[in-house]
Amino acid sequence: MTTYLIVDDEHIAHDIIKGYCDMLPNLEFKADCYDAIEAIDYLSQHKVDLIFLDLNMPKLKGFEFLKTLSFPPKVIVTTAYSEFAIEGYELNVVDYLLKPFSFERFLSAVNKVTTSNTYTGKKETNTNLKPEEKHIFLKQNNSHIQVDLDSILFIEASGNYTKVFTTKATITIREKISDTIQLLSDNDFLQVHKSFAVAKKHISSIEGNRIHISDHIVPIGKLYKVNINQLFK
Repeated sequence: MTTYLIVDDEHIAHDIIKGYCDMLPNLEFKADCYDAIEAIDYLSQHKVDLIFLDLNMPKLKGFEFLKTLSFPPKVIVTTAYSEFAIEGYELNVVDYLLKPFSFERFLSAVNKVTTSNTYTGKKETNTNLKPEEKHIFLKQNNSHIQVDLDSILFIEASGNYTKVFTTKATITIREKISDTIQLLSDNDFLQVHKSFAVAKKHISSIEGNRIHISDHIVPIGKLYKVNINQLFK
């Protein structure tokens, strides 16, 4: 579960973001803050995983507020001003959403947070704790399907679409494979062909230029053999 805080001086912005978040069961609302001073006070007593941050606010601007945090959570900027995007990425924001943004664009930004393997702040060192499950929402036709990342076997390019093969089903999404790969962890997934990327943990065996995964065979492209060789080091 990803906890979040909304920092924005516009009430309608809170309503829109909350409405979108309510559609995603892996997000948990914590608080509304209508300026950066409120947010600083809240964060001094509570922790959250994600902040939806407006930039043009009274008292203290969004990026000025962000610079005051020693260990900031993940941040998705929500603003009407595109000219501050470069500064945002220099501050390691996850994504930069320009108002008004669609649910699909919002979902793409949230997926970058929920599929991340790292977070800012002190990490739990108790090895007996069960790791947090990681999920991603994929749009197939008019449905948004929640998929456990650990269930993905491999993905395959199909024109402007990508087929996502899981242990339970095959999901076809209207995304290029390059964009889909960006949603997946480099540590867990490996591109092995211009049209294929595989989950390392699901590889059964590698024979010549073929990878066996469950009941599937995935080809290895000549230009991607170097990626495969990294597995044997």
